[in-house]
Order: sequence, then C-alpha cells, then structure tokens
Amino acid sequence: MSTPKPLRLDIVSDVVCPWCYIGKRRIENALKLATDVPVEVHWRPFFLNPWVPREGISREDYLTTKFGSVDAYKGIAGRVVAAAGEEGLTYHPDLVKRQPNTIDCHRLIYWAEAKGNAAEMKQRLMELYFRDGGDLTDLNVLVQAAAECGLDAEETRRRLATDEDVAVISAQAEEAASKGISGVPTYVFAQKYAVSGAQPPEQLARAIRQVSAEINAQAAE
Repeated sequence: MSTPKPLRLDIVSDVVCPWCYIGKRRIENALKLATDVPVEVHWRPFFLNPWVPREGISREDYLTTKFGSVDAYKGIAGRVVAAAGEEGLTYHPDLVKRQPNTIDCHRLIYWAEAKGNAAEMKQRLMELYFRDGGDLTDLNVLVQAAAECGLDAEETRRRLATDEDVAVISAQAEEAASKGISGVPTYVFAQKYAVSGAQPPEQLARAIRQVSAEINAQAAE
C-alpha cells in the first residue's frame, strides 16, 4: 500500500484576531482527531487591521475607531473570552493597552518557519497579546519572543530594524485577499478548498479526511 500524500493546509490568520487564537487550538485538536492523515501546515499572514500604523495605536483609540466605543466591545469580548476558555485558552481584554500593526509579528512567524517553529512562534505571540497584554509594538518584546522560539536574538533585532521580507509578507497577505479571503481564520485545504471561521475540531477533522482521500484517489488514478 502506497504512503498517503501529505495534505497541504494553509492557515490564513492574524495574531491579534481572537477567533484565530481559538481557531489555532481547534485545528490542533482536529489534527489529533485525524492522526492517520499526514498534514503539512503552513501559517499565512492576514492583516485584520491594515489601517493601524506600524508604530501601533492605543487600544482605546482602536476600539473607539472599530467598535464606536470601548464599552461597545465589552459585550463582544465577553463571548470571545468564554469561547477561548472552553478551549483552555486565556484572553484578558483589559490587559491589552496597545494595538499593534502585525507585519513584524508575521515576519517573525515567517522566519521561524525556516526552523520548523512557525506554530510555536505564532502561539507565543498570541499568548503575549491575549493572555499577558504584551505590547507587540515593542522591539524588545518581539526579540524576546523570537529567542524563546529558537531564533537568534541579536540577529532578529537587526533584521527587524530593516525592511527584510516586508514585501514578501505584504504580497502573501494581498494574495489571500485577492482570492476572496476576508474573514479569518481561513483554512485552505490542498490549495483548493477553503473553510472560513474557527470551526469545531470534529468538522475540521472531517474536512482533513475528505480532502486527503480525494487528493490520494486522484494521485492513484
């Protein structure tokens, strides 16, 4: 019996998107439900708030611009906090004081991918933001996170001070938008089928099995 062809899974998401934080845990649980299917995961960038400047803005200004007021977000936040809790995740909206532009976060994930640590880097940045209220516009915070995920601290500090791979990340994000991806997380299976939203693990596992079976059947023809 031939070895099944690995299923390519591109996950388009942003580190400041709470449903992406939840969706990451759900896809990880889905992969545990479908351990017999080989899956090759790639994390792809998305800019949830492309209008936020590179230096970031205060959380208060951000919530007022996006939701009308800080209070308007509180009702939404309660539901997201509860959903995160159900997945064993912690989200403390009140700790977040600064809203970052995420291009540097996506650069770190891209650089970590070369070492096979993209998922770890993504998780660390999300935990810093949602759980700890970390300032992802602070160079020292980013360098520390990178070092914890296997990247060289001084080299990362030097690279972040340049525009290295800004164009690559921007092009990847634009490609996702050009394909009609407007909500995240979006899971793209075998570069053919897209599932949008933080779906339950069982549903994602079913999609993994179905698409894997299809691509392997095609390969066998």
